[in-house]
Amino acid sequence: MSKAPAAQAAHEDLSPPLALLDAVDDTPGAAELRPRSYELLGAASGTRLLGAGCGGGRAVGETARLGARATGIDPDKRMIEVARARWPDGDFTVADACALPFPEASMDAYRAEKMYHELPSPSTAVAEAHRVLAAGGRIALIGQDWDTLVIDSDDATLTRTIVHARAGQVAGPRAARRYRNLLRDAGFDDVRVEVRTAVFTDGMVLPMLTGLAEASRAAGAVTAAEAESWVAEQRQRAAAGRTFVAVPFFTAAGTRPS
Repeated sequence: MSKAPAAQAAHEDLSPPLALLDAVDDTPGAAELRPRSYELLGAASGTRLLGAGCGGGRAVGETARLGARATGIDPDKRMIEVARARWPDGDFTVADACALPFPEASMDAYRAEKMYHELPSPSTAVAEAHRVLAAGGRIALIGQDWDTLVIDSDDATLTRTIVHARAGQVAGPRAARRYRNLLRDAGFDDVRVEVRTAVFTDGMVLPMLTGLAEASRAAGAVTAAEAESWVAEQRQRAAAGRTFVAVPFFTAAGTRPS
């Protein structure tokens, strides 16, 4: 299916971050994580499923193909255009996870991935999820802890500085470690947490590593020379097949009580 001109333009505007998201979604860890999250949500034929912060729409499209009545929301109009072009089986709309445009008890499942760390008020978003879920409805939150990136480097001290400085620029860098208590505080029952780790051993993650270093330099945590030296080492590692980056992803799932 060809993309409409607006969707094509949106894809071009978003191509660097979208390409990285696509690449991460294709890794073995992520490829296992998505179906597991659908299982935790009980996604099946007729399930009214909401994908919050859906991005390019993959999870919404995949659950729609399972027979779910899947709806994806994202605050970025360009992402929604890309999602509609890529996944015509899903229903996509521009919306804010903290102010969902759906009535109470209108959904059976709620899924959010790699999104809660960007929210100024995760508790508001979880309260909205609780509101729109019917009794017995399931929720799954998936994401990384930005303070917990494992990156092999000859300079461990500089690497820690870069990772923590980048985490400091995220609205909620430790949101994932708080998923369990966030769900419990919102009134969800049977809250459980699982972790799966995505491991990268090639140059695919160089854009991410370069972004970490640049963000740390911009924040004044490292000098330009330190950032350049660190990125140069990571490039050398990639060329020699010696990259090692591990990103733990946490999944917390719970049930809205009757």
